[in-house]
Amino acid sequence: MTGQVVEFIQPGPGAERLDKALVARMPDFSRSRLQALIKDGRVTVGEIVVGKAGHQVEAGQQVRVEVPPSVPTTLQPESIPLDVVFENDDLMVINKPAGMVVHPSVGHASGTLVHAALAHAPDLEGVGGEQRPGIVHRLDKDTSGLILIAKNDATHRWLQDQFRLRSVKKIYLALVDGLPPTPEGRIEAAIARDPSHRKRMAIVSNDRGRESVTEYQTLETFPAHTLLEAHPLTGRTHQIRLHLAFLGTPIVGDLVYGHRKSTLPLERHFLHAARLTIQLPGEKAARTFEAPLPPELSRVLEDLRHR
Repeated sequence: MTGQVVEFIQPGPGAERLDKALVARMPDFSRSRLQALIKDGRVTVGEIVVGKAGHQVEAGQQVRVEVPPSVPTTLQPESIPLDVVFENDDLMVINKPAGMVVHPSVGHASGTLVHAALAHAPDLEGVGGEQRPGIVHRLDKDTSGLILIAKNDATHRWLQDQFRLRSVKKIYLALVDGLPPTPEGRIEAAIARDPSHRKRMAIVSNDRGRESVTEYQTLETFPAHTLLEAHPLTGRTHQIRLHLAFLGTPIVGDLVYGHRKSTLPLERHFLHAARLTIQLPGEKAARTFEAPLPPELSRVLEDLRHR
């Protein structure tokens, strides 16, 4: 596939961030793809190569973008069964099982959701990035439930914007150890990478981390456990797990942020992305998708109810 060159004169009034200017005038490309082009030195403003997405473009300046030919992905499609909750020409809503990694990473070169999605929808290749085609948001390996996959760059950008504007509503079911301090509440605690453990996140002061907000509501109580509905307003790595542990009620089976040994017979943590509400491209009303609790989590709840 050949590359292309896009040129335009920045309209007024006032200045605008470079990445926003490109998004507005190149709607077929995702925001992350355009930011990568900026970083790679493929965007000039006037006659100067600009490498920062936040560069302010003034009205009347000429912007030139060189889009290189698409590089075929090295990922190989794998015929792994998928639980497709919804699908159209723009996207898929998948009910991901626990144990499946979303995209390739160190130690997970195959068997991921991306490999399975490429076999199901080959046109995903190159959408949103070579190693993460179609991926807009993530779920942890041992978290089950709903995840969106974009089938084209325009939808990828649309969905990214929905998440950025916090207009996507995600509801998780979480069984926790203990009882939260109040039946419902809001947790506001900044999150950053744990400097002592590369794979962990940590609660930090506001000036050291990113704003993170989770609302929760009690659905059912047991003698030593509580079933909660968690609604993350932001999308930080491990946010719900970390926030609920910070509350003093870690998720059952979370050996990273909770007890070293699960308090119930469960080989994963009890966190499930149960409901997702979003406005789809070309539609005026938001849609809600749901995924039932997987059998291993349903069994744990039934055992607690009959004790």
